[in-house]
Amino acid sequence: MTIAFELLMAVGGAIALLAGVGLLRFESSYARLHAAGKASPVAFLVTAIGAAGLIGWEGSAYLAITAVAMVLTLPLGVHLLFRAVHRTTSGSHLTIDELAAAEARTTTEQR
Repeated sequence: MTIAFELLMAVGGAIALLAGVGLLRFESSYARLHAAGKASPVAFLVTAIGAAGLIGWEGSAYLAITAVAMVLTLPLGVHLLFRAVHRTTSGSHLTIDELAAAEARTTTEQR
């Protein structure tokens, strides 16, 4: 059973490595954030499952709390980063910008 847990940890590390390669290879900020935002929690969860089998109940409880916190907070953080990138870069690569009208309304309402 130890080999299975160690294999899960190795798979989690490989997923994290692929996310790092995606951060370096993708051209747009959106693609980079997508690679980091999708692959890193999967890598952590797979690695945490493998580690939980090796470290016992107390350590597994800590990993479970950490996993829940990550699953609850990461989507919001990635969404906020996407909004920041969208607001600070030119949207020339977008064919349809559905957020532009809402941002224009918000900007005029704040004045």
